[in-house]
Amino acid sequence: MQLTGAYVAGRTSVALVVVAEDGDVRWLNDAARRLVAPFGGTWNGPGSALEQLRGIRPGARWAAVRWPSPVGGTRWWEVACRHLGPGDPAVLYEITDETDRHQRDMGVRNAQWRLARLESMAGMGSWEWIPLSGRVHLSDGLLRLLGLPEGGEIDFEAYRGMLHPDDLPMVDATLAEALRSGGTFSYVHRVFTADRAAMRIFECFGEVVPDATGAPSRVLGTSRDVTEQQKARQELAFLAEHDPLTGVANRRRFTARLAQCAASAQGAALLLVDVDNFKDINDLRGHAVGDHVMRSLAASLTARIGPDALLGRLGGDEFAVVAPGRDADAGLALAETLCRAIACAPIADGGSPLRVTVSIGVSGVAQGSDVETVLSQADLALYEAKRGGRNRARVFVPDQYDQAVRRVSLLQRVAAALDNDTMELDAQPIVDLRTGAVTRHELLIRLRDGLEPDLGPADFLPAAERSDLVLQLDRWVLERAVRALASPAARASGLRLEVNMSARSLEDGDLGGWILAQLRSADVEPGRLGLEITETAAVTSLDAARTLATQLIEAGCGFALDDFGSGFGSFTYLKYLRFTSVKIGGDFVRQLDDNRIDRALVAAVIGVCQKLKMTTVAEQVDRAELVELLRTLGVDHGQGYHLGRPRPLADLLVPAAM
Repeated sequence: MQLTGAYVAGRTSVALVVVAEDGDVRWLNDAARRLVAPFGGTWNGPGSALEQLRGIRPGARWAAVRWPSPVGGTRWWEVACRHLGPGDPAVLYEITDETDRHQRDMGVRNAQWRLARLESMAGMGSWEWIPLSGRVHLSDGLLRLLGLPEGGEIDFEAYRGMLHPDDLPMVDATLAEALRSGGTFSYVHRVFTADRAAMRIFECFGEVVPDATGAPSRVLGTSRDVTEQQKARQELAFLAEHDPLTGVANRRRFTARLAQCAASAQGAALLLVDVDNFKDINDLRGHAVGDHVMRSLAASLTARIGPDALLGRLGGDEFAVVAPGRDADAGLALAETLCRAIACAPIADGGSPLRVTVSIGVSGVAQGSDVETVLSQADLALYEAKRGGRNRARVFVPDQYDQAVRRVSLLQRVAAALDNDTMELDAQPIVDLRTGAVTRHELLIRLRDGLEPDLGPADFLPAAERSDLVLQLDRWVLERAVRALASPAARASGLRLEVNMSARSLEDGDLGGWILAQLRSADVEPGRLGLEITETAAVTSLDAARTLATQLIEAGCGFALDDFGSGFGSFTYLKYLRFTSVKIGGDFVRQLDDNRIDRALVAAVIGVCQKLKMTTVAEQVDRAELVELLRTLGVDHGQGYHLGRPRPLADLLVPAAM
């Protein structure tokens, strides 16, 4: 077979088109026909593919041409143009179809764009390190996180220079081990931005890629900015063991340390510190000043108790100190020193200096002591200090045991009432301030066992909360609440009940599951039961409260923060805990019509709750004048003697007359 030029031209994959001087196609090969025919195109006539080549002049080398196909879609060509021969005005177009390559390139570019967007959205980036050359390539997303210009590259030593010096040994060791053993690795480190103005925390994951011989040729990885997550974790970890208002240990951490001291041969001294007349400070100076006093006292006490002692806030205006290695007498000496120091250091609050005193009860903590017992002993000593005139310290002595016996007798009476089912529940209505309709009731426990004197919650709950008896009380109330909700009358009326929970019960990890099991067993909708916790309970058991709140709210139950506003730390709990409603404390509500500060604070609480989609309840609404004012401010519900006094729960379970 003779290989002529025409034969070869007819079989090449490159499209060849010869155009005469008059613009008509003089000749084309089969590849040129295949270039357009399958897509509805031709090389002659109006709208032909030739129109796309008019602007390409002889001498052009592989110009990009976009041809819109008559049947839809776009084809991408690269075109070279030259004269056919010397003295011949005709031109030859050489055309290659680059559509597939173009689409692949577009796919790559789209993938790169998506990756960059995802990196930006996720606060992360990718990197590649070539160990032999030291070259480090960072993605644009990572360059932005580090404050470096996009498209730049740095070497490994320059990148190491951006790491926090304390983290360098860990990073170097991890990378060295990864290069030695191969495979994947991870670490978290701190890194400075390029201008050294800020420090971020990165979580890194990497993989060593070997060459054909198995030696590491490059290292690929990702870095995610976890600065905010780490900050949130640190805040939550701090709040789990610290009081958010003062920064000292919370009740949970303190009692754990007290138990450690009670198990140690060296023993300890326990001091219960109570701020004298603290309620007067709040009432006369306001809660902001009260909070300032608590913070100042915490700082003053911490500075004087010694490095081995631990200061904790047990709630309200009560601090506690556990001082390892001291007996009761040494504890009393420390307590007297603290009383004198606090009394001699007035607290500045922006106005006139505020003189504050404390009363302290002391108990020795011998090895094998029971934590609840030594707390009760210190509490009895504290009572003696207050009874003796305040601003003084007293140590527990056996003569005070009669008072402890009375307390035990009280707890025994409460336990017997539980066993004999002589506890009773009253229900106080919570009213929709817009319609006046009762939406739910709060349950209030009463001891009506026929003995004298009659006891209200304030008489026995403080003692019960120092023992496991409060766990039985809380479950007793919850059982009776679910039983009441399951009654025919309650189902017919759509009765909804709210139950107060103690801090001790919040630490019961089984409580949430037990509550939901009770509801399922009684076939009661979760939305008809709500729980209330106080700020003190939240302070004591922040982690436990968050777990319980999440479990119950997701199941449909209500979860309310009770007595909101008793301290400005309350807003901390709205940040870290889920609530369905907030009950505004009576201290802010009672004088709302006469006190513009109370009105401003209540308005602030309402604004926050509305943003967080939480309903609000005003407590202690005892006058008609308050109702309209609360409604105007935007409070959703109210509770108090003016709106409805407590009455026996049994009265609500009587079937309505036909």
